[in-house]
Amino acid sequence: MSDTHAREDSLRRSLGLNRRQFMAATTGMAAAAAIPLALPGAAQADPAPVRDERHALVPASQRGIILYTVRDAISRNPLTSPLPSGFRKVFEALSAIGYAQVEFAGYTQNANSEGGANLETVQGAQLLRTWLDDNGLKAQGNHGFIPGSWPLSPADLDRFQRTLEIANIIGMQHVGTGNDPTSSNFKADWDLAIEKWHGLGQLAQAAGLKLYTHNHDAAYNFLLDSGPLDTLGRPTRSSGIRKLEYFLSQTDKHFVFLEMDLFWAHVAQYKHTLFTAPDGSVQTDIFDPFTLVRDNQKRYPLFHIKDGKLNPATSNGYDMVPLGTGDIGYKEFFNRVKIRDKHHPMYEQDNAPGGTANPAQSLDYARLSYENWAAMKEDRFYE
Repeated sequence: MSDTHAREDSLRRSLGLNRRQFMAATTGMAAAAAIPLALPGAAQADPAPVRDERHALVPASQRGIILYTVRDAISRNPLTSPLPSGFRKVFEALSAIGYAQVEFAGYTQNANSEGGANLETVQGAQLLRTWLDDNGLKAQGNHGFIPGSWPLSPADLDRFQRTLEIANIIGMQHVGTGNDPTSSNFKADWDLAIEKWHGLGQLAQAAGLKLYTHNHDAAYNFLLDSGPLDTLGRPTRSSGIRKLEYFLSQTDKHFVFLEMDLFWAHVAQYKHTLFTAPDGSVQTDIFDPFTLVRDNQKRYPLFHIKDGKLNPATSNGYDMVPLGTGDIGYKEFFNRVKIRDKHHPMYEQDNAPGGTANPAQSLDYARLSYENWAAMKEDRFYE
């Protein structure tokens, strides 16, 4: 890098701008260059407001989004809609909002988008990396392929190694899955999953990546690890340890990492409160996701920052809503778990797509959530 480019890069970082925004600002054309042309109903038509980033709970450089939130835009047909369509245009829209990081949820898009439908190839990964760099975005992970076999079949090993290769081309630090290590409640199955994830984690580490698992509420239910046994010889009672806490305690901190979804962790807090102890008594234990993360911060490089509105009428206890409009205590969480360059929180909202009735909704929610996020300031009360 030349001295001029180094100085420009240092100035850009000090201003909190990505590369494209910096270039626009230095030519006096920020509004035109940082925001795509306005189109009817386009979610990204308005420039992002100038924000005061002093004392921000989460630095602008660490605010990310998982692309599953805007999956409708990525799969949208650019030939039939004026809205952002496909990876390249969605990256432009997210960068204009202010996001600095993304997490993938696969590599497919509409077949009419630039690059074609399937970008899970070396050539596709190179395209994705170019588009990310052009928009000042950093990819941090992907909910992708985890082999089903163990020990690994030759085919699964080959595909997993391609998964690692593609992640490195795109520039990720992490690679993972959206599924639990196992869906079982039984200790023996979790022990096998622990062995498997150690092996996969070693392969990932050898490729310079951290392997992580993303979990919903079921992973925080109680592990069946105590007698009496059922007719198949399986335990029917619990010592009181939760499945994912057991996985965390038995896996090597150098090889296996986790991504907590704060919405689903709060659903677990609501749903999974009782277990039958070895003596047959029913015990109550309320899950505390904030404390689990605080006590294992190095094991949680990524988070899903998904908000929920309390609704006891539903089985989950919460309804998904845009970030900053619900009841999950994100100010408390971000004050307990200081988000710096070792943590990568990703905004997610499973129900953000608005369908044909509101095709711009997912990007509108991405903008609203970002603005609410950027407005969160440090609060020393929780230190």
